[in-house]
Amino acid sequence: MAKYALGLDYGTNSVRALLVDVSNGREIASSAWTYEHGKDGIILLREDPKFARQHPADYLKGAELTIKRTLGAAKRVVDNFSPNQIVGMGVDFTASTPLPVDRRGVPLAFSERFEENPDSLAWLWKDHTADAEAEEITNMARRNRPQFLAKCGGAYSCEWYFSKILHCLRHSPAVFNAAYTWVEAADWIPAVLTGTDTPEKIRIGVCQAGHKAMFNSEWGGYPDEKFLKQIDPRIGELRGRLPAKAQDISKSVGGICAEWADKTGLPAGMPVATGSIDAHMGAVGAGVEPGTMVQIIGTSACDMIVVPQDRALPDIPGVCGIVKDSILPGFTGIEAGQSAVGDIFNWFVECIQPGGKKVGSHQALTKDAAQLKPGESGLLALDWNNGNRNVLQDSRLSGLLVGQSLHTTPAEIYRTLVESAAFGLLTIITRLEQYNIRINNIVNCGGISEKNAMIMQIYADVTGRPMKISRSSQTCALGCAIAGAVVGGAYETFPQAQAKMTGLKIRDFEPKPEANQVYKQLFRLYRQLYDAFGTTAWKGNMGNIMKELIELRETVRKK
Repeated sequence: MAKYALGLDYGTNSVRALLVDVSNGREIASSAWTYEHGKDGIILLREDPKFARQHPADYLKGAELTIKRTLGAAKRVVDNFSPNQIVGMGVDFTASTPLPVDRRGVPLAFSERFEENPDSLAWLWKDHTADAEAEEITNMARRNRPQFLAKCGGAYSCEWYFSKILHCLRHSPAVFNAAYTWVEAADWIPAVLTGTDTPEKIRIGVCQAGHKAMFNSEWGGYPDEKFLKQIDPRIGELRGRLPAKAQDISKSVGGICAEWADKTGLPAGMPVATGSIDAHMGAVGAGVEPGTMVQIIGTSACDMIVVPQDRALPDIPGVCGIVKDSILPGFTGIEAGQSAVGDIFNWFVECIQPGGKKVGSHQALTKDAAQLKPGESGLLALDWNNGNRNVLQDSRLSGLLVGQSLHTTPAEIYRTLVESAAFGLLTIITRLEQYNIRINNIVNCGGISEKNAMIMQIYADVTGRPMKISRSSQTCALGCAIAGAVVGGAYETFPQAQAKMTGLKIRDFEPKPEANQVYKQLFRLYRQLYDAFGTTAWKGNMGNIMKELIELRETVRKK
């Protein structure tokens, strides 16, 4: 009989379940559900644009609904399908998304005392309220534990675990004092499914612990108690209630418990892989290997690279982490990315609404923008509308548009925003290659890469590299299913599973030499803006930028 694996992918706005044939990666059935609390699943505060929370009840309801619907759909498309044919499942989650829990592992948001307190909710990855705390942690580590920063690019982020906990301590002490510990959602969901969600039983993933919470086996796991007490004595006390070990996705956290077997129809005891970050699982599902960068483009962008562990690897300033076994077991994982990509395009379409909804739709703007040549608009932008994740690691930066005139069109601005995102990717690639991390191939996944050929062509032209597209439109969920296949015994290693279960679309996007030459000129100006507005070390004059943009615009239009 055929064997299957299940992937459960928690994104920023929704959760998706995917059932896959382990022999070839064929996607049998899937179901998605948008979280019901807040706006598009995100609880926001108008008075604080940096605020972004989610209700953990949505995570549980989403798991039950999507798994049941996926199994139901499988029974309709596969003769004699039985859930007993599922060998295992994997789970991913956006990160860092920690939530405060009590002594039993129950989220404080479920208690009557805190049901109206937004600080008891899950702190979504894109919550940037802890920027001051992140700077405090960075400065403390720079003085006392520089090795901690060396493995996370040189600065600790406000998007990450300890920054958010420290912010809660400072601004909502009642919630902090009531929390026995804080659990990443990527660890909490697998624990709930397997009945191992009490703090002493929970098993955490090395991905989220290593990339978001400075966990490293070389210094005994999480940052030491003495260091954390220097930040705040109460954070130091929390250290003793955190797990001592983290494990990779080749390990199971347990089997589906009876309660969740009844809720979903999954077989009790079916193994569940260690939870991971959604982008990391997307890299697995896209076939990541040495020399190949996987870029997951969605609301933000994550760039994933793996390096063999027998290779000497330097510390790389400006990345989100260098962690052994974090993406693929047996390899060192490197994560980088941009805090906003699709969010920037959506901001322009939905908030600015150029020309109204019909004229200013993504489709209409793309159609008009695709007719423009590189440099024709005379515009240049910085892609920092949600801060800069890499390589500057500064959430307090903002977007910028230079060169507009009374004749600037919405399509010109739209294309320029796309170009700025591509320049941001090229900046990351440049930094990696400065440290001998060669990027030979780029595999893209996510809705943008599949639906918008113009964006992919611009990325190819800007970076000077072919843009390939993952065969699956659900690579994160597919990566989870691959983890399920491995922990379920269908494959011994991830490369074996990837060879059978992943692939690329036939079409890719080759860089156009003439366009690439123009973008090299624009990238030089972009880096001038980048350094001038993003660093304090830059010394110079920007008086050339507008004039060079105009000269380039005139040259392109004459051609």
